[in-house]
Amino acid sequence: MKNFSKIIVAGVLAFIAGTVVRRYKPRIVMVTGSVGKTSTKDAVAAVLSERFMVRKSDKSFNTEFGVPFTILGAKNPWRNPLAWGSIIKNSLALIFLPNHYPNMLVLEVGADRPGDLSRILRIAAPDAVVVTRLPKIPVHVEAYASPEAVREEEFSPAYSLSAGAPLIISADDPYVLDDAVRTSARILSYGVADDATVSIGDTGFYEEEGKVLGMKASVVVLNGEKGNLVVKGSVGTTQLLPAAAAIAAANAFNISLADALEALENYEPPAGRGRLLLGKNDSVIIDDSYNSSPAAVEEALVTLKSFPTSGRRIAVLGDMLELGRYSVMEHDRIGALARASADMVVAVGIRAKAFAAAHGNTDVVLFDNANSAALALPDLIKEDDVILVKGSQSIRMERIVEALLADPADSVKLVRQEREWKKLI
Repeated sequence: MKNFSKIIVAGVLAFIAGTVVRRYKPRIVMVTGSVGKTSTKDAVAAVLSERFMVRKSDKSFNTEFGVPFTILGAKNPWRNPLAWGSIIKNSLALIFLPNHYPNMLVLEVGADRPGDLSRILRIAAPDAVVVTRLPKIPVHVEAYASPEAVREEEFSPAYSLSAGAPLIISADDPYVLDDAVRTSARILSYGVADDATVSIGDTGFYEEEGKVLGMKASVVVLNGEKGNLVVKGSVGTTQLLPAAAAIAAANAFNISLADALEALENYEPPAGRGRLLLGKNDSVIIDDSYNSSPAAVEEALVTLKSFPTSGRRIAVLGDMLELGRYSVMEHDRIGALARASADMVVAVGIRAKAFAAAHGNTDVVLFDNANSAALALPDLIKEDDVILVKGSQSIRMERIVEALLADPADSVKLVRQEREWKKLI
């Protein structure tokens, strides 16, 4: 009965949101892929706001509920009946009364189960699509017949594009490149590849007075424009790729590199995506606690290993969920990488215990859950330690980050701080 009610509500929301799209006819940029969607959506929205009245998905509102909420300009009502009533009232006003509606929507779209994106595409068709990356073993693979099936669904918005419409893709992802040639879209690419439409190079940590504050790179656009990119607040080469994708989107809509870089000065990566925070005992926290997949953990470990410090490098890694039959293999593989990248590995969760069995001399500390880790870890942290915290959403690794903060007030910078999330065990 609960699932039936959910289907009915989703159907009503889809109908209302589709009606609003047909009435106001905004241009729609969809951001899809298995890694980095939210950061890319935020960066693309920041750049396109230079020319358009933009509304973007809030946080990671990328589902058959989240996309209509964005179209309707609504917040997540959770289980509040008054909030649901307000959404219906405001939606009817959008449909029947004159309104000043955005002329550009930047929508993050995602799939947890087969068919999710086809339902979203019935609500709104894209005028441009940005595809981030489609890794070998993507998240949510346990719900699909194969990794190829996940990649096919994540790429599917691109097939909805009209001939010659912009398709912005990762130039460094072989799966995306192979799929793109099957479309009639106008392809623009971004990444570290030299032949990308937007190519980034000379990547590294951005520092001021010897303190790491973010990432930097040089940028070359295929039309000859050149510039320098700085992304503050987060670390990892992956934090530069959303900005590169945004510059490619700017190119698609005839926005200059100079204007795009100026817009990106106000871009800040979302919470829980490689964010730099001050930890206890003058340590540094790399808060990557939003979610986790093998490809994302691998990249985070590269960042940890190269992060400049005189202290220890500590990898606090939780279970990677929704991997199905690939779970054991991928936890074993990531365990070996973690022990080669860190001075200490802290494993949180049942699946993460595989990290202790991986080859290597690095110490591994085991915890059953985030709550027990949050109680014990503050006493283990020393001056100048760099602590990477990453795990799947359900493991609630942000609780560990909160326990490690030098200033408890910084908890507002973490993911899942809404009252409804706080109520969950």
